[in-house]
Amino acid sequence: MKKFFKLGGYQLAELIKDAKLDRNELPFLFQERAQRIDPLIKSFVEIYSQPIIGEGASFLKGIPIAIKDNICIKGKRITCASKILNSHISVYDATVIEKLKRAGLVILGTTNMDEFAFGSSCENSCYGPTKNPWQLERVSGGSSGGSAAAVAARLVPFALGSDTGGSIRQPASFCGVVGFKPTYGRVSRFGLVAFASSLDQIGPITTNFVDCAYLLNIICGFDKFDSTSAKVDVPDFTQALTFQVSDIKIGIPQEYFQEGLDKEVEEKIMGVAKQLEKKGAKLIDISLPHTEYAVATYYIIACSEASSNLQRYDGIKYGLRESKDNLVELYRESRGEGFGEEAKRRIFLGTYSLSSGYYQAYYLRALKVRTLIKNDFQKAFDKVDVILTPTSPTSAFKIGEKITDPLSMYLSDIYTISVNLAGLPAVSFPCGFDKNNLPVGAQLIGRAFDEQTLIRIGFSYQQMTDYHRQIPPLVYG
Repeated sequence: MKKFFKLGGYQLAELIKDAKLDRNELPFLFQERAQRIDPLIKSFVEIYSQPIIGEGASFLKGIPIAIKDNICIKGKRITCASKILNSHISVYDATVIEKLKRAGLVILGTTNMDEFAFGSSCENSCYGPTKNPWQLERVSGGSSGGSAAAVAARLVPFALGSDTGGSIRQPASFCGVVGFKPTYGRVSRFGLVAFASSLDQIGPITTNFVDCAYLLNIICGFDKFDSTSAKVDVPDFTQALTFQVSDIKIGIPQEYFQEGLDKEVEEKIMGVAKQLEKKGAKLIDISLPHTEYAVATYYIIACSEASSNLQRYDGIKYGLRESKDNLVELYRESRGEGFGEEAKRRIFLGTYSLSSGYYQAYYLRALKVRTLIKNDFQKAFDKVDVILTPTSPTSAFKIGEKITDPLSMYLSDIYTISVNLAGLPAVSFPCGFDKNNLPVGAQLIGRAFDEQTLIRIGFSYQQMTDYHRQIPPLVYG
């Protein structure tokens, strides 16, 4: 099939079902396309010479998927885009990988990311930056920039990423695709290399909400190997694929539409609100008063947990090991050579926040503010069903533009981090293009374990628009 890559995963599955497409041939069609186009984008860390074909069966059996390079795949290299893990081979499958295999999906390879998921641009990678398929001089977003770029370029129908403070949603916004962050505990984190354990969540990146619903059906569910996994029933998310928003109350938080938000982005988001309002949704102004403290709160908590999680990379157990005469030198040289600048920065920040004399002043206070932020959302959801916001204050910025300004880079996550602090589900979806022909993403935030409502609204919006069908001209052929 000549333009197979233009189709969503569910559409390819329908063609296979109707015997119009060969299930065994399809992965190699995408493999050939990825090998031909990815050198332009650098979204993959590794395209497997022999894709991993799941033995199980589901509606998506035979459909290729890409996996972020911080999710364990047995017998394959997992590096988290860091030199310190450059030669590490995973000895087991993450729970989500087991579920994909049981569903019969085909793993095409692993995608690039910011080192250990530390970043908002996919520039902090030992493999170099992933480029935005819409304009190659622009960033793809981070940390799941490789997954988002691969899906946007139609090198795979969909991919998995991880989201600690917006790492699925922000690159989805920059690349013009759908990025879904489920409720904390909805998807097992077993086999996900930890960044901040109380914030991390695996989720799908797709071109459309139908694929998103099918993937959530596969990867969600309780897992005894993950102590943070929630014992909550998993609905059939495809049942939410209905064009119905007349009963929905949408909250518009005033704190998300203030100074710092690009005017074009604001116009696109309000355009989404007006389109949904025309179909019967009710718009309600709300306030999330502790939003201004979210960035500081997030980076104290996230860096503290990162500092703790990265202690295991010491040059002894696995990863890069520098040969030295004594233990202190071995630690210093292995970690100094293995970690990139952003990883070191976050280790320093986190260790400082947890150190004696500063724990109460920083980390403990941040935990208290986190509770206030969570309470803000709970009060808002007494009035509304979902909250509509921008995903990012701007469209994709240029490669190198913010890499030397960490604070400016951190502020790229200002609209996404509160969701992780509160443990809520959220999704970014394309809602138009700015004057530079760069995608703009809108974000919907829902109640805990109410992914269905987000899918229903997103699906309804995509029935009214065609932004999700747009393919970057550079990679169309």
